[in-house]
Amino acid sequence: MNSAASELCRWHPVCDDRALQNEAINTILASATQAIRERGQFHLVLAGGNTPRGIYPGLCTAQTNWSAWHIYFGDERCLPIVFSARNSSMAAEIWLDCVPIPPFQVHTIPGELGALKAARMYSETLQAVGDFDLVLLGLGEDGHTASLFPDHEWGLAHGSPDALAVFNAPKPPSQRVSMSAARLSRARQVLFVVSGESKHRAVANWRSNKDIPARAIVPAAGVDVLVESALLTPLVF
Repeated sequence: MNSAASELCRWHPVCDDRALQNEAINTILASATQAIRERGQFHLVLAGGNTPRGIYPGLCTAQTNWSAWHIYFGDERCLPIVFSARNSSMAAEIWLDCVPIPPFQVHTIPGELGALKAARMYSETLQAVGDFDLVLLGLGEDGHTASLFPDHEWGLAHGSPDALAVFNAPKPPSQRVSMSAARLSRARQVLFVVSGESKHRAVANWRSNKDIPARAIVPAAGVDVLVESALLTPLVF
């Protein structure tokens, strides 16, 4: 994480959560338009969590060639398929089931099979996929992103698997699957979306170059961070 790319982080402050959602939607659709025009397909990695939950419904009425979209998930919770707490279930309920993306182009993580088997299978799925066009990521209070947590394996090393089995996660459920930092970094564009007062310390740690998981995502083009402007003010102790 000491490479020049790791320092290429562009912060884009917005006034509130609504503005953040609108900017994120515009970025997703602009990326889709460019990818489809240039390559005929759009490969998008989705984030879970509360902030993306406010973004996805705004895509339901978008005018785009949905047949060219390919959807992946940055991480998943090892829960039964029917559980609404799964990232794939959330995205399906509020967006994906409302648009005509071919079902075989929505690549869910089979978390119901357990972390080890699901990670192995998702790594196999991703082997045939080149660089993603856009990766969406959130930021946790502890600086985690996807299901890459402090004091856990992040998958930084060359040759790391594309998907990692996560055990003893500090947030329930304890078993998860996450794309590795190396795989998330193989993207033409990475966009973090960060909102909520609880993220204030994580943002401060990131901006002061502390070794948090979010800084492990180092695509060649750097990362863009859409963030509520209030989170960029100094912490008051």
